[in-house]
Amino acid sequence: MIGVLQSWDPEGLVVRHVDSSLHEIHVSDVTAAKTIPEMPLRPVDVEQLFLTTALGRPAVETSYVGQWLLRASSGWTGRANSLLPAGDPGMPIPEALKHAEAFYDERGLPPLALVRLGSPEEAEFIAAGWTDARPGQSDVLVMHTTLDHVNASPAYDVLIAEQPDEAWYAAALDGPVPEPAPTVMEGAPKAVFASISLDGVAVAVGRGSMTGHWLGVDAIRVDPSYRRRGLGTALLQGLARWSGPLGGRRTYLEVLEENTAAVTTYSNLGYQPAYRYRYLTNG
Repeated sequence: MIGVLQSWDPEGLVVRHVDSSLHEIHVSDVTAAKTIPEMPLRPVDVEQLFLTTALGRPAVETSYVGQWLLRASSGWTGRANSLLPAGDPGMPIPEALKHAEAFYDERGLPPLALVRLGSPEEAEFIAAGWTDARPGQSDVLVMHTTLDHVNASPAYDVLIAEQPDEAWYAAALDGPVPEPAPTVMEGAPKAVFASISLDGVAVAVGRGSMTGHWLGVDAIRVDPSYRRRGLGTALLQGLARWSGPLGGRRTYLEVLEENTAAVTTYSNLGYQPAYRYRYLTNG
């Protein structure tokens, strides 16, 4: 049995498998044991992950230029209202960009592209005159790890629901729920909504979605009055334990690089950078 040692006592031990299942082993059945160094994190297929992140949180309206994905959701969130230049646009890039600009102009939205830093597309967009759409904001860091690192037992009771209720949205968003939000947040084929309630109130929420063997985690939010208590970590662990039995093996999330507290928390859990992106515009 290979896994993470969950607990042990003179009677035996409990090993946690990658699918979150726990296996009790009586001490009499143990003939030998040794510590296995932590397995190095396997290299990630960045191109695949780039597309996977989009599938985990679909937009209200989508269209394609070749393999490039155009997304629109009445302007709510950058991810749901931007071009994802993944794959071959099927035409010269300057021509593809004109199609993208027309798509957003028809919907009264500024042309926006989610561009992976260091990619050939970034250079092509900049050469075409596209510039940083959010110069006052840091780049977004996409981080990944194996599920083994984050599927431990949460320190709090994490409720996993297939549909978000009013309390979840109230904790996740400021003010009224935007019209596109339910479609964007609930539109993935496999998505769940995690929450932790203390003192009778939902004080921490998060969202998980499954795309293949990838668990995507987003919308993590903890009430400021309850921060630094490990609630965010518990949400990640609860979502990881949900995804393990469904075939989840790896997990990703996105975080602004300037959010150093969150980056530190995720790094301590075993997440490592996969790539960075920023939004470019020609508006």
